[in-house]
Amino acid sequence: MAQFDTIRTAAGARTAEIDEGLRAHMNKVYGTMSVGMLITFAAAWAISGLAVTADPSAAVAQLSADKYLTSFGYSIYGSPLKYVIMFAPLLFIFGFSAGINRLSASAAQLVFYVFAAVMGLSISSIFLVFTGQSIIQVFLITAIAFAGLSLVGYTTKKDLSAMGTFLIMGVIGLIVASIVNIFLGSPAVAFAISAIGVLIFAGLTAYDTQQIKNTYLQMAHAGDQEWLGKAAIMGALSLYLDFINMFMFLLQLFGNRE
Repeated sequence: MAQFDTIRTAAGARTAEIDEGLRAHMNKVYGTMSVGMLITFAAAWAISGLAVTADPSAAVAQLSADKYLTSFGYSIYGSPLKYVIMFAPLLFIFGFSAGINRLSASAAQLVFYVFAAVMGLSISSIFLVFTGQSIIQVFLITAIAFAGLSLVGYTTKKDLSAMGTFLIMGVIGLIVASIVNIFLGSPAVAFAISAIGVLIFAGLTAYDTQQIKNTYLQMAHAGDQEWLGKAAIMGALSLYLDFINMFMFLLQLFGNRE
């Protein structure tokens, strides 16, 4: 793995250019990720608003004393379609990762934003299950933790590659355990999955940040702006998934339910 000091020595007069390019690259990664977050939570809020009504005459099912599901809400939360919506983001990621090389950087960015909207649909039920105040509180906690962990990944000189391999294996285990627990419905297993999930995606935040930085430093000399543009989109996707998953697991642990 190329290290920052090695690149600086080899680059010589291009050191300042590489430093400036790295800053611009990371700004694009974080900027793209932030727009994706905005799309996701705006979509989730809007969809949950369409799914709930206070008018019993327009309701299909009752949620609480003054909340009812509309026909749209029942179709996405109460019908078998909910399983399609649940796994749609995962399928989207696999397809996006497999097809990124056939897309231009601008097309890849558009696909990422479409994915962010699909993720918003997938997580929109949080506005029905948890109080708005707890969602905001957990979001702020996640944002602070994410910023600190990403800073660690960016500044550390320690190679996190070995840790990354272990964490990715942990993600696979989480996916399998989550699917199994859909049928088991065990609160204890759900709690364990959430606690372990927070730790795994906290570690992945630092690991992915370091990988994004090192990938740029390794490829900056080639000057392929199209490739670097797509690398920034994939980096934004990685950090976006780290944030969303850490947020969702923390919400399961600490969110106040309606």
